[in-house]
Amino acid sequence: MPRVAGIDIPADKRIVISLTYVYGIGKALSQKILKAVNIDENLRAKDVHDDQLSTLGAYIEKNFSTEGQLRRQEMQNIVRMKSINCYRGIRHKVGLPVRGQRTKTNARTRKGRKKTVAGKKNVKELG
Repeated sequence: MPRVAGIDIPADKRIVISLTYVYGIGKALSQKILKAVNIDENLRAKDVHDDQLSTLGAYIEKNFSTEGQLRRQEMQNIVRMKSINCYRGIRHKVGLPVRGQRTKTNARTRKGRKKTVAGKKNVKELG
């Protein structure tokens, strides 16, 4: 398996798809990178030469933040938003959707499983 940016990319897939296994690189960015480095995007990852892989890795390291650096940067942004108590930071703290989605229904991914709350007792049942 070839290594790019510290990640083993799948050898049997086309290089344009294999690069998307690196965190922070999608298909469109992968196409731009391969065009800049002059590598045919239809080549399989195992067919790319070692010198091409090294120039590819160097280009990615120089021009883009990927993997651990990008994850750290995103976490720092979230921590900053929480510390200044902006709207998005408060939503992150409370565990609610951040980007304006509705929460009356359909927010289960962020809110977690349903918490059942006991209903009120009727006056007739009490007396």
